[in-house]
Amino acid sequence: MARLPRISPVGFPVHLIQRGNNRHTCFGALEDYSTYITLLKEYSIKYGVDIHAWVLMTNHVHILCTPQREGAVSLMMQSVGRRYVQYFNYQYQRSGTLWEGRYKSCLVQTEKYLIQVYRYIELNPVRAKMVKEPSGYFWSSYQINALGKISDLCTPHPEYMRLGVTDDERMKNYRTLFSQHMEGYLLEEIRSGANRGMAIGHDLFKDEIEVLTGRRQKLKKVGRPTGWRKKRENI
Repeated sequence: MARLPRISPVGFPVHLIQRGNNRHTCFGALEDYSTYITLLKEYSIKYGVDIHAWVLMTNHVHILCTPQREGAVSLMMQSVGRRYVQYFNYQYQRSGTLWEGRYKSCLVQTEKYLIQVYRYIELNPVRAKMVKEPSGYFWSSYQINALGKISDLCTPHPEYMRLGVTDDERMKNYRTLFSQHMEGYLLEEIRSGANRGMAIGHDLFKDEIEVLTGRRQKLKKVGRPTGWRKKRENI
């Protein structure tokens, strides 16, 4: 059966996850991380994708982005993935696949949820106990979004820009969001959304995406449908 194409309508933020095959290490040296970032910048510009947040972990990648052209996200990820595998196989004298099939993705509602996905992505190294604070991890967008590090890869989303009038105010308010670690229902919703390919947001947003894409964005209810017993008695 043919695989369904990834959903990434123009102007809608997307959370992407690309994992190494069988949790295989994708980044073994500083040069590997740097090469991936360079490729991401090259192809995000080429295909018209705004990159808002990212983190490169040892065996997987998270990216929050918004496509400005139809099909841009798929083209970007295919190009980055292919070029990086070529680099990685040459660098480590290996052959074959590196990634765990296609990348996973889900659309993100801007209001309420988008900034939470920023947090989810940049807190990955903290949850993995690689660092105590997100500022201690070099290969993420936290130092840009929270500390003002200059980057020509990162494009602030309008929702991020609403955090303050000035750069200093925005960064201060952004850092405040990280005073508590993410946990509970929101954490699970973000994880589940990406793994299942279902939009993250309130029901009205999911309904909108269903109409726009023709794809179901809500899990089916477990168990028998409402009224099944009454219907059975009337048989």
